[in-house]
Amino acid sequence: MTVDHGLAVALRRRRYLLSAWPWRALAYAVTTLPLAGATAVGAAVVAAPLLLVVSALRRGRPVDAGVLAVLAVVALVVVALAPLAGAPVAAVERWRLGLVDDRPVTAPRWRGLVARFTTATGWREGAYLAVLGVAVPLAYGMFGLLVLLDVALVAGPWLAGGEDRIVLVWATVDSPAEAVPYALAGLLAVPALVYLAGLLVAAQAAVARRLLDDAPGGAALREVTRSRARLVGAYEAERRRIERDMHDGAQPRLTALTLQLGLARLDVPDDSPAAKPLAVAHEQAKELMVTLRGIVQGIRPQQLTELGLAGAVGELAARSVVPVTVRADLTRPVPDLVETTAWYVVSETLGNVARHAGAGRAQVRLTRDDRRLVVEVRDDGRGGADPARGTGLTGLADRVAAVDGRLLLSSPPGGPTLVRVELPCRP
Repeated sequence: MTVDHGLAVALRRRRYLLSAWPWRALAYAVTTLPLAGATAVGAAVVAAPLLLVVSALRRGRPVDAGVLAVLAVVALVVVALAPLAGAPVAAVERWRLGLVDDRPVTAPRWRGLVARFTTATGWREGAYLAVLGVAVPLAYGMFGLLVLLDVALVAGPWLAGGEDRIVLVWATVDSPAEAVPYALAGLLAVPALVYLAGLLVAAQAAVARRLLDDAPGGAALREVTRSRARLVGAYEAERRRIERDMHDGAQPRLTALTLQLGLARLDVPDDSPAAKPLAVAHEQAKELMVTLRGIVQGIRPQQLTELGLAGAVGELAARSVVPVTVRADLTRPVPDLVETTAWYVVSETLGNVARHAGAGRAQVRLTRDDRRLVVEVRDDGRGGADPARGTGLTGLADRVAAVDGRLLLSSPPGGPTLVRVELPCRP
């Protein structure tokens, strides 16, 4: 089991500056520069006709129609080819996102050249080219100016003196002594710049994930819900009653019965007519104890009490026939009922993956923020899960609805399948 911390989450932690995340953000930013530079050339070609027209109109000069037509045609060709040019850039971006976000990014299946122009995926990748060629260079350029200004402030005591002066917007520095306060301010601004760089990279990564993750594009997330109002009041009381009766009533009595049958077998000779039926009854009692223990565990698994939610889900993953990766970001305690519901959702969903999905691998992600616990189970199977064809998903939705949560499903034909459960965690 691994613990997942994306850059956006790491920025909210106190030890961000002492972690590896600033270096990962730097690696992402540095590898962005060549991509942004290359796409900025295409953006300049598209913007050139508009800039020529604006410049000519401001100066009152006539616009050369021939040059303008050529540039307009070139711009249209560049825009038309954006879905094709976006494919290799998007592939690189999906790989680079792993530097700042450990969540997997679903790549679209190749459906031919025509599909690049007739599906939303191709145009979303083209839109990301525009972001990479216009917004990213502007944002990185402004940040670069701030970095240069800070470097000038820090180096002020060595640059000022003699005939050299440092001219700032708000002051002029003539000597090293005058530059020292500005150098100290520049040093104090370094952590702020590191955080600002992290925010800039996190914003770019969020846009990239939004435009390049194909899971939402295959099929919109649908809320699966059944009679939430019917279950909210009754489910919790009934669950607690069954759990109490199992623990305090049936389980101790069955244990005592099994013990008495074992003692009776010791007193009955092996050649007695009663020996064989007594042995059968003893074995059946022991099997019933195992069954009852499983029922009790399904109500409140013992692993949750001993290991917590992340550890209990890790045990489920270890027992799964499909390789499962668990990523947990549980920085706050989870209420018992929400914890039990989340465990049950993961258990049932992984069971469905093993039985029906034909998947080669799966991933479970647990995230806890101030208001809710989010459980995501993703697999790379055949997809096509439909609540209307069975009661499994609607049964899960019923259990989730009992704690005022909701279940969302994305399962386009051909996969992948994503089950997302959001459970409120009230203080």
